[in-house]
Amino acid sequence: MTRAGTEHFIYPDWPAPKSVQAFCSTRQGGRSQAPFDSFNMGLHVGDDPQHVQDNRQQLPEHQQIVWLSQVHGNRVVRLTRGSEQDQQADAAFSVMPGVTCAVMTADCLPVLFCHKFGHAVAAAHAGWRGLAAGVLENTLKNLPGGAGDYLAWLGPAISAKSFVVGEDVKSAFPAQQKAFKLHPQMSHKYLADIYQIARHKLQVAGLQEIYGGGFCTYTDKERFYSYRRDGQTGRMVSAIWLTEL
Repeated sequence: MTRAGTEHFIYPDWPAPKSVQAFCSTRQGGRSQAPFDSFNMGLHVGDDPQHVQDNRQQLPEHQQIVWLSQVHGNRVVRLTRGSEQDQQADAAFSVMPGVTCAVMTADCLPVLFCHKFGHAVAAAHAGWRGLAAGVLENTLKNLPGGAGDYLAWLGPAISAKSFVVGEDVKSAFPAQQKAFKLHPQMSHKYLADIYQIARHKLQVAGLQEIYGGGFCTYTDKERFYSYRRDGQTGRMVSAIWLTEL
């Protein structure tokens, strides 16, 4: 199997220690056919399972990835080399080298965490439901040390110019009303800034060093899958792990 080229991945631009490795896939470089074309990581979306497995085998250190069954909740699991695949959770962390934490997204926000001295890493799937349920705060509570010991990277998600929501979503974040702006053309609708919501939650929890953001899965069709844009579509993966130096 030929590994996808580096141009098919996004690498976090953050001051992580050398023992921390991370990436986010794009939709480019795989075997899946439309509407999943072409580097789909999701086995649950209706794609040919063999194409998905072939795509997964092109990922860096693919044999050590522990995949989750995500449910838009706030459960966090600790991963080791013997961890079961497809546990029902929306975040995972590890303190053990050679175990990759990973989350899949297609508009929801992937958040990667690393300890400043490389003691632990984590990945969280943070759609609006997960954010409201406290998935980021729960991830930090499970990690060793304090929140201030960590860096966070915000991966590709739907941006404020495209994320149209109703009053139900706005009311789920009473302390972050500045992240919602009235839609200029749709009554009783808002444009929500999921990046701003996540930054606020992380900062309130005590994590101040936040990187990434600035993507838009909805408008960048060439690079990203978007469930809101396309309905039936694939998934990207954001992954992080520790290496032994």
